[in-house]
Amino acid sequence: MSVDFDTRTASARDVSVVRLGGHIGARVDGVRLGGDLDEATVEAIRRALAEHKVIFFREQHHLDDASQYAFAELLGTPTTAHPTVTSRGAHVLPIDSDYGKANSWHTDVSFVDRIPKASILRAVELPAYGGSTTWASGVAAYEGLPAPLKTLAENLWATHTNLYDYAAESAEQLRDGADERVAEYRAEFRSEYFETEHPVVRVHPETGERSLLLGHFVKGFVGLSGRQSQALFRLLQDHQTRLEYTTRWNWAAGDVAVWDNRATQHYAVADYDGLHRRLNRITLAGDVPVSVHGEASRSVAGDASAYSVVEVPRPLAS
Repeated sequence: MSVDFDTRTASARDVSVVRLGGHIGARVDGVRLGGDLDEATVEAIRRALAEHKVIFFREQHHLDDASQYAFAELLGTPTTAHPTVTSRGAHVLPIDSDYGKANSWHTDVSFVDRIPKASILRAVELPAYGGSTTWASGVAAYEGLPAPLKTLAENLWATHTNLYDYAAESAEQLRDGADERVAEYRAEFRSEYFETEHPVVRVHPETGERSLLLGHFVKGFVGLSGRQSQALFRLLQDHQTRLEYTTRWNWAAGDVAVWDNRATQHYAVADYDGLHRRLNRITLAGDVPVSVHGEASRSVAGDASAYSVVEVPRPLAS
């Protein structure tokens, strides 16, 4: 179904949103992305993102790094490319299969206190087959928990660190550890240690929704043993990534995806053999997560101030 936004400007009236699933995902049509979008269109995009958690734009062949960045600035304040991986660009991070494959469920950069609020990913070079990406809704997963598990999750805190390098770990499993570029990437990824304690259930600063905050940067749960943490993590993580709470996007040239990093995890499917895959990512500064009890995340190690400002959330226009 296509839903037109009721706005005052012709450009915003041309925007249509096609739902892709009951819990997450929508395609946005009628927009030519760039830094010159009018305010009503930007607000329509923000609303679509808040509702659907990940949105997709097709036929954006005109975009390059500069215009992708200009579009990102309309939605928020871009971060630097990465807190530790600084050798591959200051503002745009190449998600390049030559340096690893991110085929593990994660929320981007959740090991810092100011988790990015959103990511904008643009297809640059795609394999002839495979290479899709799947997103899972933390909001739908939270809402689907039985009441006793909701209570448990709302009172849990998890330690996130960058010692789990999902990209390099996955690449080494596939390449038998022989790729020097992967080893260099892994060393740079871990060049500065970050550790942060986050609530397992955070309150979304724009919508007020409650969302699970998990992913494979989780080292363990505060106050629990390693064995207890592993069992509980698997229970909650498997619940969030149930197919009912996910949407899967098959990339084509000119595609752009924007996702709410405060309410999702994602997984890049590594089913394209030795073919090359590259997408360019820009992330937007986020706030410090807050639990259902009003407690903010706690930084244990690492200073993320050079990576990102702490955003003051802006409510959606009424």
